[in-house]
Amino acid sequence: MKNHKILFLSLPLLVLFSCVTKKKYYSLDSDYKKVQANNSSCNDQLKSVQSLNADLNNQKMLLSAEVEYLKKNSTAVLSALQDMSVLSSKQAESVKQSLENISQKDAYIRDLQSAISRKDSLNMRLVMNLKSNLSDVNDKDINIKVEKGVVYIDISDKMLFNTGKFAVTEKAKVVLGKVATVLNSYPEIEFLVEGHTDSVPIQNACMMDNWDLSVKRATSVVRILQKEYNMNPARMTASGHSEYVPVASNNTEEGRALNRRTRIIILPQLDQFFKLLSTK
Repeated sequence: MKNHKILFLSLPLLVLFSCVTKKKYYSLDSDYKKVQANNSSCNDQLKSVQSLNADLNNQKMLLSAEVEYLKKNSTAVLSALQDMSVLSSKQAESVKQSLENISQKDAYIRDLQSAISRKDSLNMRLVMNLKSNLSDVNDKDINIKVEKGVVYIDISDKMLFNTGKFAVTEKAKVVLGKVATVLNSYPEIEFLVEGHTDSVPIQNACMMDNWDLSVKRATSVVRILQKEYNMNPARMTASGHSEYVPVASNNTEEGRALNRRTRIIILPQLDQFFKLLSTK
């Protein structure tokens, strides 16, 4: 009876032990399958890398062969040039002249690229100075950008003028003064002041149409820069484009507001550019 009791008490433990072992088995089996899958994936990746490496080695061998061929070919050409018996004297002189021209053009292109880089650097410095001076002005009212090596300063109509007017507001004079401070530090720079309007017709005792309005607004800005901020008038040009160079649709109020603007364009100085080019 005692042995039966022991067997009866031991039976749950055996069952429990059996269950735990089974769980562990399934867990280990699952882990093993994951390892097998990862191993298979790694093998596939390894094969891909080995294949790519073989392709690269083949390309390297082909390129090496090409380089060797070019070296030998170049040596042969140089030898031919040195031995003028291969070419007539006229042909040899023509080849030498062509090589000299190529060398000169290559040097010119390098100098040109260097000059363009220096010019772009000057433009970026100008833009950074302008943005720094105008940091307290609403970005929607003034926009400074560089496009194709040219610096543009766009000032909204509502900042500079009252509706339908061409007299510069007192608030706008402060902004123009900040622009003038920067431009006066670059006395060699010339610039164009453009007036732009929307397509809404205007006609009164002072203005016949939008052509009149755009030109008068441009000349108003130029006069302020000249008379109140001592800018050399020889550096400035005023022009008007009326409604004919829009940046947005005139079919909406938002578009018309964008089109009513004054643009200051820093003119590219070709003489200054070629001075940069000639400076070694």
